[in-house]
Amino acid sequence: MAKRAFIFDLNGTMIDDMNFHIRAWHDILNQLGAELTLEQVKLECYGKNEELLERIFPGRFSEDEMQLMIARKEAGYREVFRPYLQLIDGLDVFLRQAHSNNILMGIGSAALPENINYVLDGLSIRNYFKAIVSATDVRISKPDPETFLLCADKLGVQPEDCIVFEDAPKGVEAASLAGMSCVVLTTMHPEDDFNGWEHTLFKVPNYSDDRLISLVQ
Repeated sequence: MAKRAFIFDLNGTMIDDMNFHIRAWHDILNQLGAELTLEQVKLECYGKNEELLERIFPGRFSEDEMQLMIARKEAGYREVFRPYLQLIDGLDVFLRQAHSNNILMGIGSAALPENINYVLDGLSIRNYFKAIVSATDVRISKPDPETFLLCADKLGVQPEDCIVFEDAPKGVEAASLAGMSCVVLTTMHPEDDFNGWEHTLFKVPNYSDDRLISLVQ
């Protein structure tokens, strides 16, 4: 394939941690009176944390109040998830193969910089990534394509030369709007949740799927 750059989402795409985020938000939101099920919280777990809070409690909290809640939630998540911190199956080999074949790689995520650093440094994989775009780098997060377009720009490549790796429908939509192909990781959503996206190359449970070999050759 002519694609020479990979852009990875982080949560649910590189590490299988989305259930930890969902449960952390479920506890906090319901303590605030949201009365949401886990499945309802799951559907809201996309984009920036501030956007999530504003969707559920429009106009209720000041910026300072939101930042305090977000800091508490993210610190708790990192502490609880630490014993489980590992790459999704096959990703370590996939990254090495891509790197050895001079494929540029970046991260385009709605995660905070602290959480991205937690993964890159905790797993010693920072050297693979030439561009990082976090929640603090964009005005509007996914499904807006800004995250992926900015990452491509930082990598010095055109959008059509990128393949995005995503686990969420909103992220797949963002890749489509950015004009990029996409590989779906079914860590959080079933395959049927991604039907209808013509730019999707594969839907895989992890990076050991043989279909991905063609991408790094």
